[in-house]
Amino acid sequence: MPEGDTVWQTAQRLHQALAGSPLIRSDLRVPRLATADLTGRQVLEVVPRGKHLLTRVEGGLTLHSHLRMDGSWQVYGPDERWRGGPHHQIRAILANAAHTAVGYRLPVLELLRTGDEDRVVGHLGPDLLGPDWDPDEALRRLLADPSRPLGEALLDQRNVAGIGNVYKSELCFLLRVSPWLPIGEVTSPSAW
Repeated sequence: MPEGDTVWQTAQRLHQALAGSPLIRSDLRVPRLATADLTGRQVLEVVPRGKHLLTRVEGGLTLHSHLRMDGSWQVYGPDERWRGGPHHQIRAILANAAHTAVGYRLPVLELLRTGDEDRVVGHLGPDLLGPDWDPDEALRRLLADPSRPLGEALLDQRNVAGIGNVYKSELCFLLRVSPWLPIGEVTSPSAW
């Protein structure tokens, strides 16, 4: 599963390619969105929230996607060949005059009102790479259950948004502790 930094980089690429221009193509290939058409709407921004991608478009709509284990977004130029996977794995196509963003194997793809984004990301803890990063709040959430294994607490997106298995393992290695150690027994949480 991509870590928060990979999702952040994906959001940056999508934002650079799509934001500020109207969509000339919108093709959402999941049954519940088969009739949704964003063509003509301007993409306002693409922002990450933990491991979630929020593509905000004119009219107060957000296309929410999550990559889970093997989803990806690829950006192509007008004459560039799409090579992110077989065409039957495409779940979303968003294009303006200069770029085409193609979402492959997206297990989560939904269209919602921008005002309702909290419904899908409101449960997340502070985002390591977000403007809401608050180390004190993250530590408070992590230590709320001192008997919980450190690795499990780090992976819980309600505590800290964006950490996956790679960073969990690296943090435990840097602290020189087992991921199964109860988090309350970590001797120097201020070193985090």
